[in-house]
Amino acid sequence: MKVSLNWVKEFTKVELPVDQLVEKIGAQLGAIEDVEDLSKKYQGIVIAKVVSSVKHLEADKLSICKIDDSKVVQNVARDEQGLVQVVCGAPNVHKDMLAAWIPPGVTVPSTFDKDPFVLEAREIRGVVSNGMLASAHELAIGDDQAGIVEIEVEALPGQSLVEALKLDDHIIDIENKMFTHRPDCFGQLGVAREIAGITGQQFTSPEWYSRQKTFVAATDSSVKGFSVDNLVPQLCPRYMGVVVSGVRVGPSPIWLQSYLTRVGVRPINNIVDMTNYMMMLTGQPLHAFDFDKVAKDGEAVIVVRKPLAGETLALLDGKTITPRADAVLICDQDKPIALGGVMGGNNSEIDAKTTRIIIECANFDMYNIRKTAMEHGLFTDAVTRFIKGPSSLQCPPVLYKAVQITRELCPEAKTIGLPVDAHQELPTPQSVEVSAQFINERLGSQLTVEDIARILQNVEFLVTTQQDTLTLTPPFWRTDIHIPEDIVEEVGRLYGYDHLPLMLPKRVIEPVSGDPLLATKSRIRDVLSRAGANELLTYTFVHGDLMDKVGQNKDNAFQVANALSPDLQYYRLSLIPSLLDKVHANIKAGFDELAIFEINPVHGKDLIDKQDKLPVEDQRVALVFAANDKTAQTNYVGAPYYHAKRYLTTLLHSFGITDLEFQLATEYEPKLETSKAAIAPFEKTRTSLVKTKDGQFIAELGEFRATVRKSLKLPNFIAGFELDVTQLMKLGNNQPAYVPLTRFPKVEQDITLKVPANVTYGQLYDTIRQSVGAPPKTTWQLSPLDIYQPDNDPTHKHVSFRFTIASYERTLTAEAVNAMLDKVAQTAKAKVGAERI
Repeated sequence: MKVSLNWVKEFTKVELPVDQLVEKIGAQLGAIEDVEDLSKKYQGIVIAKVVSSVKHLEADKLSICKIDDSKVVQNVARDEQGLVQVVCGAPNVHKDMLAAWIPPGVTVPSTFDKDPFVLEAREIRGVVSNGMLASAHELAIGDDQAGIVEIEVEALPGQSLVEALKLDDHIIDIENKMFTHRPDCFGQLGVAREIAGITGQQFTSPEWYSRQKTFVAATDSSVKGFSVDNLVPQLCPRYMGVVVSGVRVGPSPIWLQSYLTRVGVRPINNIVDMTNYMMMLTGQPLHAFDFDKVAKDGEAVIVVRKPLAGETLALLDGKTITPRADAVLICDQDKPIALGGVMGGNNSEIDAKTTRIIIECANFDMYNIRKTAMEHGLFTDAVTRFIKGPSSLQCPPVLYKAVQITRELCPEAKTIGLPVDAHQELPTPQSVEVSAQFINERLGSQLTVEDIARILQNVEFLVTTQQDTLTLTPPFWRTDIHIPEDIVEEVGRLYGYDHLPLMLPKRVIEPVSGDPLLATKSRIRDVLSRAGANELLTYTFVHGDLMDKVGQNKDNAFQVANALSPDLQYYRLSLIPSLLDKVHANIKAGFDELAIFEINPVHGKDLIDKQDKLPVEDQRVALVFAANDKTAQTNYVGAPYYHAKRYLTTLLHSFGITDLEFQLATEYEPKLETSKAAIAPFEKTRTSLVKTKDGQFIAELGEFRATVRKSLKLPNFIAGFELDVTQLMKLGNNQPAYVPLTRFPKVEQDITLKVPANVTYGQLYDTIRQSVGAPPKTTWQLSPLDIYQPDNDPTHKHVSFRFTIASYERTLTAEAVNAMLDKVAQTAKAKVGAERI
């Protein structure tokens, strides 16, 4: 948002030096991106009167002019009358006009910020020209290069151009994002009010803006009527328009072009420039239609509606669009003539033949305008302002002022009839009641009721007080004031945060209670990392194709409407697919074997909180263990299931969960779609549902389906698990497991048991673990060594374990350990028919 300091000074006093004002704006209004001293471009350029103009004898399009600058420019050739000779190629140069003269030695303003071009006296077709008479393009005021600028303001020969056109200006560029909630600050008038507020001055809006004005209506027999039919009042809460006849379209006066260019708007013609001037002044976009291009038989009807199927619109920028279904179209009786709030159509634009216009001043739904602009890639100055939600209450004064300026630009212009005003129930500014104590408690200030009232009255709040309570009514252009906290923010900003006391908040010295979820996640990380697994962090969103490949139903996943990438379409239903998607790339990169895990939430449409009706984040941890075929054959014995199981049991044991039961997934019918999604990638006949002995579900563990391995290019030796972190917190011991080291040596003994083939490893392990009669004050561990199936005895298998034990009081003997193992063997024989070998 570019702010002209001279424009601001038309509405309020600015007494601070520019550098101090810029610092204050940055601290209390918005971040400053740039400050430009406009006068530097125009140093040395003076107003000159053309005394004579004759045709160049050697060139039909050139004129030899004698100009009078009151002899203020030094070191330039003059004739006996003190006049300076300049050759000019403009067709509009004539005697007695005032023009902008760029003398020799002065930089052409349009080149000032690029490659500066400094003029010098030189011959043109045998005639010396001392500098040049400048066009709007050369002055960086407009695009017109055909003719020179005629100075129409009161000025004298020899007066500096800076003084004549008030170019002794500073342009302050304030970051737009700072004004997102302040539509009034997207106009020079609103910024002037804020500058008054932060400098402690009383601001009074111009009379035309703050008070209702009466339009003076005239008649025109050729204008039979003008009406508005608003079919979408929810998208266009207010639509005003008025017909103005007697318009003569042409270039704007130089003062108007200068005001527009200094805030970044390109001049076009006097009517369009008028609408842009009002937009940059008030933040309210306007649009002008050619009445005769809209009217039928002298009667104009504006219809505000949604697009019809297949309807197209050719815009002013040359682009033809098919408007989105919910866009707002401004139409005549037959066709669209503008994309409401965004851009006009080329079938109703103002041109040199226009003599009658319709000035539109409307208000549109900010969210609808944003969606329309995004879909069609149209980001105009009007869009920038409409998506901030300007007040519909400012339409009448802005339209009144627009008509007034039109009549100044076109002396024969007159309004035909009164404005048409189609609107819903208009908003009424709502009062907010707040106490001085409430404000001071939050700001740490000592402001009195009178101080607060003065601060807010400076920016035109209506304030009434009663003891310590203030009743505040915001002005109609403030659409952001709703609750007492808004008033606190407003007072703090206008008063100045640098005036508030600097005080550290009081804190107790008691330690902050930890977050159980974060502590659990950290503990999971430590356990799996020590076990040799590597943590990944993948996107919360996944491609629908990945969900299809692992057999998950996309319909149960939340879809992202405006995804940043086609690969990030859906919230994931489980973590395993994200990990599987990374396996092939890692193996291809040379990692022959790997264990990767991730801790993150998942979402599903069936996981909705019953109380607040919002989606639940289901906390999960997943791990995948994989090895390429060559490494698997060389380094690993047995199925990958057991290697993934070792990671899982290590994790669960670290939380004190040892009473586990592994149930085949083929016996399981998930109750929730999220559970079905979690188990979808697994091969059910090679997958277990891990539960505690009392039936509490913990995790899925198993190998993956052949179709999943094929579609994701996975090796055959791969398995994994996905675990419910919330359930782990609920069932596990969340205190870190600490086992003190013993001073005495440990004793290791191996035991091999011959058991029937139908006895599972889990059954045997649990039997042995429960039968170890370890003495008090000892630490012991039971680890699997080998499972062997003899070729000559298919009805039995040999299972080997290593038993490790150490005492905290003495050195244990081999005989004592053997006695414990003998008891284990006896119990195993009695329960599962095992024989020690």
